[in-house]
Amino acid sequence: MMSSTVDMAKSITIITTSKHQQTLRAQQTQHSPHHRPKAMSRPWILISPSSRGVGAALTAHLLRTTRLPILATTRSSPSEARDRFLASVPQDAADRLHVVALDVTREDTMAAAAERAAALFPRKTHHLHLALAIPGILHPEKNPAQVDYARALATYQVNTLGPLMLMKHFHEFLPRNTTQLAGPEETPGEEETGAQKVTLPRHATWLSMSARVGSITDNRAGGWYSYRSSKTGVSSLVKSFDNYLKTRSGDKAVAVAFHPGTVKTDLSRDFWDSVPEGRLLEPDYAAERLVEVVSTGIGLEGRGKLWDWQGEEIKP
Repeated sequence: MMSSTVDMAKSITIITTSKHQQTLRAQQTQHSPHHRPKAMSRPWILISPSSRGVGAALTAHLLRTTRLPILATTRSSPSEARDRFLASVPQDAADRLHVVALDVTREDTMAAAAERAAALFPRKTHHLHLALAIPGILHPEKNPAQVDYARALATYQVNTLGPLMLMKHFHEFLPRNTTQLAGPEETPGEEETGAQKVTLPRHATWLSMSARVGSITDNRAGGWYSYRSSKTGVSSLVKSFDNYLKTRSGDKAVAVAFHPGTVKTDLSRDFWDSVPEGRLLEPDYAAERLVEVVSTGIGLEGRGKLWDWQGEEIKP
């Protein structure tokens, strides 16, 4: 009986000592510089291009309604474009707005812009949280005889290859599966900026500008051969890119295509008179709707699809 009691005491002592050692090892691990929690990645925004139309409206809107740093692109005169933006946005925007030269028909300018982004927002500490790839030109054709080779080629270069090459040069800035997202920073309220604050979703979003006329299902009128097909291509690229992001980033980054409606810009000038009343959108309103749909209307379940400015899905 005495031997059994001694053995039990030894067993308890051994178990207790083992648990104590495990606790000490756990505490040492927590305080070890090699086992510190990974730092949260800080978000930033890309808008390309941003010099006029919807791009300019989006840049101004996001400067007013968020506190996130923005990299905006323009084909020429980045300093002049920056001065124009800063004339109509909060004072703190000067430290958050970076404007660089980028022409979507010249890959060398995209590579240079990506290098600038890497210097401003190192991938070890930052992630691209909202990318708006929105280049676009329009040369409408009513029938095949009106298709001009040079104009059609330019349409595909800007509308389709432009977004694809932006994906190529900027996709590495999007968060990976292992990235610890800080999420969008706290944004200012109405009392600070005069504009309602925007809370972006926790996951990163890559948005490429497409169009309703790019939908094959919705094509009932024909015409606009080069523009339609260039936007169909954008929607296809977005689907492929989102499939890639599912593997690379999981639920931390999605890609979507977007139809902004008919916006009162130079691109649509020739068609303003034919747009039904109430359907010709001002650039500022179009920008607000785009950000609202991204923030509240899509979610993870809407990834890889084409959405319109009212938050409704457009079938491919």
